[in-house]
Amino acid sequence: MSTTEYDHPPFTGLSAFPLTPLDGDEIDEDAYIGLIERLVLAGVDSITALGSTGSYAYFDRAERARVAELTVESGLDIPILVGVGALRTRDVLANVRSAETAGAQGLLLAPVSYQPLTAEDVFELFRTVADSTDLPIVVYDNPGTTHFTFTTELYARLAELDGVASIKIPGFPLSPSGWNERIGEIRAAIGNEVTIGISGDAFGAEGLIAGCDAWYTAVGGTLPEPMLEITRAAELGNVEGAWELSAELQPLWDLFAAHGGSLRVTAAIAEHFGLVGPGSLPLPIRGLDDAAKRTVAEVVDSLDLA
Repeated sequence: MSTTEYDHPPFTGLSAFPLTPLDGDEIDEDAYIGLIERLVLAGVDSITALGSTGSYAYFDRAERARVAELTVESGLDIPILVGVGALRTRDVLANVRSAETAGAQGLLLAPVSYQPLTAEDVFELFRTVADSTDLPIVVYDNPGTTHFTFTTELYARLAELDGVASIKIPGFPLSPSGWNERIGEIRAAIGNEVTIGISGDAFGAEGLIAGCDAWYTAVGGTLPEPMLEITRAAELGNVEGAWELSAELQPLWDLFAAHGGSLRVTAAIAEHFGLVGPGSLPLPIRGLDDAAKRTVAEVVDSLDLA
């Protein structure tokens, strides 16, 4: 079914997180534009540039401003969100200005840290950013990368800020009843004005079925079609169909588990399909070795994920 038949309010549906590929030590602009055009053609509901899949923490202000520009220019009428997280609030605000200048429709904010952050540190970061911009903000909760764990109480406090529009929650291995309980708990805390988005691609179907409004997907930035199929099934209430589609991708989810997450695997997939060149990740991240890349290629080919 064509995605144009769906009318998605902001911060719902499928938000695709593209890689930010490098050629040597420079952003591969042609490859990046190709990734964005691929998402536009697929009909994703939004594109989030400079998320963890986009390696935001490895780029300086000028590079990030350029990626924001390229995304908005190439994204046509697809809503564009831009990651603005940085170690210092000063730099976060500079990234916000760049996203605004580029014409982004929203921000993704992660509480990046070297020293451990307190809940009050994180709340004040979001309050400061919300006070500085009219762009809506997605709260980025990913303890695997930021090493900060949000509580439901902190979700509730952040949801009261005028600028916070969505909370991107991490996926966990829960039973169906456990998922329903967790999403219900968050919904009761934050109300109905702020959307809930699931991340962790292996848990996308489960989160959507349990009531998440959005799927913030890493591999969907490279392989949007199968993630859109899952999303649309869940939106139509086809629970069995969404489960079955996700189960068919279990070999892909297993690769993510085997390689510590989706980034290296997604880069290998993009390289296999000729969407990016070799060595596209920012050093010191070296990507998968040749043997692992061959395994990734075998899996995606067997699943017909071109």
